[in-house]
Amino acid sequence: MAKRAATETSTATSEAKKIQVKLVRSPIGYEKSQKETVRALGLKRMHQTVEHTDSPVVRGMINKVKHLLAVTE
Repeated sequence: MAKRAATETSTATSEAKKIQVKLVRSPIGYEKSQKETVRALGLKRMHQTVEHTDSPVVRGMINKVKHLLAVTE
């Protein structure tokens, strides 16, 4: 039964809405918490783009550093 639940979960996440996040400004000179948020989003260098599942947690992280990012839905 656990195997079936795992399959259903992976199917649900693949159907979830995705958003692309791109680092367009450097976090140098900003608070440490903002730098850590950029890293937590998976962004390591300028103009790097990552894809995340659209969720309230990710939206909150994006909102914290929105001045450094470009978001495509």
